[in-house]
Amino acid sequence: MGIMSKKPKQTNNKMKDFITWFEIPVLNMERATDFYNHIYNIKMETTEMNDYEMAVFPVTTGIGGALVKGSGCVPSETGSLIYLNGGKNLQPILDKVEDLGGRIIMQKTKISDEAGYFALFIDSEGNKLAINSKN
Repeated sequence: MGIMSKKPKQTNNKMKDFITWFEIPVLNMERATDFYNHIYNIKMETTEMNDYEMAVFPVTTGIGGALVKGSGCVPSETGSLIYLNGGKNLQPILDKVEDLGGRIIMQKTKISDEAGYFALFIDSEGNKLAINSKN
């Protein structure tokens, strides 16, 4: 029996979350913060750290993240897909996506009764993101 045919060892390492932080790359911080502040009706605080400019999503609990501008931060429509929280109903947020240069690529779509709904959009910087909600 070869090494590739062995079953992986089962572990009981269950974690509350598999994501602890996310970063969305941007080319224009002002344009990007305007976009996310608008669709979420928030005020992101910006800071600079080690030659990177960041705008942090305001969270009180749970997983946080930031917009990041700097070397190697290149927006993309390919690669990993981040699902942002759409609250109780993602539609009011989705309705604002195109106001400041975003583009909806998949309208609100039902996944299942248990999983709720999702939509896909391109943000003002060219990143493909998803948003989901229960309703």
